[in-house]
Amino acid sequence: MTTLRVAVPGDEAAVAAVHVRAWQAAYRGIFDDAFLDGLEPEGRMQRYRFGADGPHDPATAVAEDDGRVLGFVSYGPGRDEDAQQLGEVYALYVDPDRGGRGVGRALMARAQDDLVARGYDQVILWVLTENVAAQRFYRADRWRPDGGYRREDVWDVPAVVLRMRRWLA
Repeated sequence: MTTLRVAVPGDEAAVAAVHVRAWQAAYRGIFDDAFLDGLEPEGRMQRYRFGADGPHDPATAVAEDDGRVLGFVSYGPGRDEDAQQLGEVYALYVDPDRGGRGVGRALMARAQDDLVARGYDQVILWVLTENVAAQRFYRADRWRPDGGYRREDVWDVPAVVLRMRRWLA
């Protein structure tokens, strides 16, 4: 049975493993195969910091089944200059072998509920312009592009991302 919980110190390796596997599956054909094949969880896990629980701290929730992390969502205050009054979903990834089973929807709902509890009435996220599957997932959850686009380095890879937004309640 899948359960959701707050990520805690010690979850870094499991979250990083999901993050890498999800990238390797979702971004095949978008990013260079050699780059994707070379990703390793060890190179990612030092970037995670779990355990802070203040209202302005980023948070991460994980979905797990029998102690195995199946996916995660990271969220918190908006980081863009024009969106500091909004919540933001920073990352949402599900292990590729668990996709299509509601894990991503459950994690997104958890993040949205927590952002409402923190006092936000709108939330944004950034998604690769080429990631059509993710955009379809977000649109099904009432996310809409809000006109924001930018070039950024995602894990040191140049990418174009678009900003999506939705109301919470």
